[in-house]
Amino acid sequence: MEAIKNLPAKVVNHIIQVSEVAGYLWAKEWAEKSSGNISIDLSGLFQESVINRIHDEVPCDFPKEAAGMVLFVTGSGCRLRHLVDRVDEVAAIIAVNSTASAYSVLWGGKSAGFKPTSELRAHIKIHLFNAVNHTGKKAVVHAHPSELVVLSHHKLFKDEALFNHSLWKMCPEIKLYVPRGIACVEYARYGTEELANLTQEGLTNHDVVLWEKHGALATGVDMEEAFDFLDVANKGAKLLLLAWSAGFDPEGLSPDQLDELLKT
Repeated sequence: MEAIKNLPAKVVNHIIQVSEVAGYLWAKEWAEKSSGNISIDLSGLFQESVINRIHDEVPCDFPKEAAGMVLFVTGSGCRLRHLVDRVDEVAAIIAVNSTASAYSVLWGGKSAGFKPTSELRAHIKIHLFNAVNHTGKKAVVHAHPSELVVLSHHKLFKDEALFNHSLWKMCPEIKLYVPRGIACVEYARYGTEELANLTQEGLTNHDVVLWEKHGALATGVDMEEAFDFLDVANKGAKLLLLAWSAGFDPEGLSPDQLDELLKT
């Protein structure tokens, strides 16, 4: 972590969490090869004098509302496992210019040909949504939680209400820690405006977005909270699949029992 010692203290804390969570994702086999991406809204944590002295700009078509944002973002094609011990190579902190037409690298991005994740537009839209709605959420993580991805291939995925009840009923913690449930988002190609819009819409009323036949995404006040949403949601999927593999359809907690949990 020598590479981060000169960054602002709050930024250092965020990056330390990124490295920890990247280790969890790799250990769980949710970030194979170059899959998955992470971003954190660091706007307001750098002095203007630091941002203004960077003059090398990379053209990029951002939403105009993104002007002035500062983001930590993983690189396109990077392996998330490398965030554990070479974070400055496979991720960067970028500052969007005042016209939202380009960005400058404030820190990191040292690997050859570095460029931000192909899902950058989706991440930007989520951060803008969080800022406008004062959610306090700063971190976004996309990964491939195995059991959730499997369920996104099942017919249950087409009925969002039943899908969520099927996961919530498996144990109390799932309802308590993912209370708004999962948005089941129909298939759209990665890196597209369509997927970015569907993702933003899904997070309006849900804690997790599950991309059909692809992966899942969550946002939190920090990386640990964002990871927790994915972890708990995937536990529900895992328990459900275990029950099915044992040859029975689990009765689970009743709707009244689930309601009682939230009241308590």
